[in-house]
Amino acid sequence: MAEHRSMQRAALLDAARSLLSEGGTEALTFPALAERTGLARSSVYEYFRSRAAVVEELCEADFPVWAAEVEAAMADAEGPEGKIEAYVRKQLELVGDRRHRAVVAISASELDAGAREKIRAAHGGLVAMIVEALAGLGHAEPRLTAMLLQGVVDAAVRRIELGAAEHPDVIVRAAVSLALHGVRG
Repeated sequence: MAEHRSMQRAALLDAARSLLSEGGTEALTFPALAERTGLARSSVYEYFRSRAAVVEELCEADFPVWAAEVEAAMADAEGPEGKIEAYVRKQLELVGDRRHRAVVAISASELDAGAREKIRAAHGGLVAMIVEALAGLGHAEPRLTAMLLQGVVDAAVRRIELGAAEHPDVIVRAAVSLALHGVRG
């Protein structure tokens, strides 16, 4: 019985990932989850009390995986500039990954405190690594610079997600260039 429940829970989370990557947080509704999984709507409520609870559980499951991939790319890179480039490049590379698309949709939405806390915790290690790399380049305000750098990454992610006129590789190159050389290019 417990195994059956955990399979249904996994199916619901997978359906939630699909809905998020297809239509953002507006698409994530209990009727849509019920339809995708073939469960009765009342059954969906047995697993999750609210949409926020679904998002929170996805954050707990997916953010650490995503953060670990970015962290691994940074760990493999040489020197502070290499680490910063890996930080930008890997996040943008993961945009095509379905799990990451759900993560992007979640990041872009209004989150409750619980979900925000889980995201912050997952991001914590990443931010620490990027702050260290920026400090290594001699930035006077590495933490502030890290937040601004993440803003550049988020803007590039949205541009790729929108299917902008530029090829994703062009967007990645521009974001890396901005991260490493500022507006001088």
